[in-house]
Amino acid sequence: MPALTLHHPHPWNVTPAEAVALQQRLRAKVIDRDVLGEVAFVAGVDVGFEARGRITRAAVAVLSFPDLVLREQAIARRPTEFPYVPGLLSFREVPAALDALAALRRLPDLILCDGQGLAHPRRFGIACHLGVLTGLPTIGVAKSRLVGTHAALGEEKGAAVPLFDRGEQVGVVLRTRHAVRPVYVSVGHRVGLATALAYVLRCVTRYRLPETTRLAHKLASG
Repeated sequence: MPALTLHHPHPWNVTPAEAVALQQRLRAKVIDRDVLGEVAFVAGVDVGFEARGRITRAAVAVLSFPDLVLREQAIARRPTEFPYVPGLLSFREVPAALDALAALRRLPDLILCDGQGLAHPRRFGIACHLGVLTGLPTIGVAKSRLVGTHAALGEEKGAAVPLFDRGEQVGVVLRTRHAVRPVYVSVGHRVGLATALAYVLRCVTRYRLPETTRLAHKLASG
């Protein structure tokens, strides 16, 4: 399996204004349609913090698909260098996530990120950022809404409604378990929205979060 290669590398030691400009430039690199092959290994990526936020701890859990058996995992730590700025969280989190991915023996065929993809003010959340940099297909599966509005959502598992922002559909609100809080699914890179929704549903077992991001969250949280 080829090693991790960055397709559009850029500096991380930037100001918030420079980070916004990078998001706006890299947004044009996002592929929001299906450009993915067979998915035999799917990964979850999540990021937490240690030492009162001074250390970024990223975790990746790789599962075989469709049986969702954990096959490999990696954790990477690095000093936190970017401030907490809503809408710019990928500049805090992606560097450590790249380190964790680079530690894998085999790169996954698809990544589910704990965060937004296109459902972002500049249409460039962490799933887009990670996908554009690595070239890997990615999906955003966020636990909370960052932008947009939606219609009422049914209580049953599998209920889904479009998420709109400024007149544009940016994602789907999905109920993964009966009567539990929904998740917010959006395109990251190289995956269309309908396909993204289908993969998220196939990665859900009896928990609110897909097994990919649920396992990655446990690793990232310690």
